[in-house]
Amino acid sequence: MARSIVSSSEPLVVGRVIGDVLDSFTQSMKMSVFYSNKQVFNGHEFFPSAVAAKPRAEIHGGDLRSFFTLIMTDPDVPGPSDPYLREHLHWIVTDIPGTTDATFGREVVSYEIPRPNIGIHRFVFVLFKQKRRQSVNPPSSRDHFNTRAFAVDNDLGLPVAAVYFNAQRETAARRR
Repeated sequence: MARSIVSSSEPLVVGRVIGDVLDSFTQSMKMSVFYSNKQVFNGHEFFPSAVAAKPRAEIHGGDLRSFFTLIMTDPDVPGPSDPYLREHLHWIVTDIPGTTDATFGREVVSYEIPRPNIGIHRFVFVLFKQKRRQSVNPPSSRDHFNTRAFAVDNDLGLPVAAVYFNAQRETAARRR
C-alpha cells in the first residue's frame, strides 16, 4: 500500500508540479477529475476546447464530517519558458464534504477556462483537507497566486492529493 502512494507522486515530481507549485507531500486521499467522461491523468494533454466546461472533481475516502478545498492553478503564465506571472488561479471550491464531489462545495472563485497562449501549460488540481468548515478565505486576485502561501494563510497544511494535465493553444490545424 505505501509503495503505491509514494509512486503516485512521482509524475508530480517529473512534471515539476512538486517544486514549482507544491512542496513534497504524501498522497493520503484519492481524487478523480473528469471533463465530460475523460479522466485527468498526470501529464496527459487536453485541448482547451475540451476543458471549457467546469470539471467534475470527486473525492474518494474521508467522510461527510471532513471538508476539503480544491484549487486549480496554472503555474506557466504567460509561458513555460519564462513563467514570471506564475501562478494564475483558475478555480477554488471549499467546504467539499468527503466522499462527494466539488458540486457539493462552496465555489469561492468561479471556474475560468484555460487559455494557454505560449507553449504547453500545466493545469494543476490540488486538494487540501480543511481543519474546519467555512475557514477558507478567497484570495484578492487570480494573478500572481501562490498555492503554498494560500495554504499557509488558510491553515490548510500539506495537500492530500493532486493531479495535473497539459494544454497548449489550439489552432485550427490541431483541432482536425
